[in-house]
Amino acid sequence: MNIRLLQPLEAPPYKLLLLADPSRSIIEKYVKRGRCFLLEEESRIIGAYILLPVNPETIELVNIAVEETRQGTGIGRQLMEHAIKQAKAGGYQTMEVGTGNSSISQIAFYQKYGFRMIGIDRDFFLRHYKEEIWENGIQCHDMIRMAMTLT
Repeated sequence: MNIRLLQPLEAPPYKLLLLADPSRSIIEKYVKRGRCFLLEEESRIIGAYILLPVNPETIELVNIAVEETRQGTGIGRQLMEHAIKQAKAGGYQTMEVGTGNSSISQIAFYQKYGFRMIGIDRDFFLRHYKEEIWENGIQCHDMIRMAMTLT
């Protein structure tokens, strides 16, 4: 398996990225401004993440996705470890991430890497998404903001 940067003329893997963010228009906005990394296995993209600089000290992980049939196999871990290395190599001191209040397993995943909750953007998903989002039997209303210090 190989992790590489999306090439300038290459189409982003929207089908994959939509697993982590249901709005193609929102993905299109941040994929243009961020750096998209792809995890390939035998020339097939099975994972991806996007880092978006917030300011000179902070970078945000705005999307991380693994092909549904490969979830739970350690690919998310590989992507997260690669993202942290990229952020450190870029000289960033902080990495942030936002996830839905209904994204229970994602919240746990981020905490395992040292992310701590720093705030709640109340009604974020009601303001920015036309369709209702449901996970784990819970409607997604709020964005849980998390951050980790990169040392």
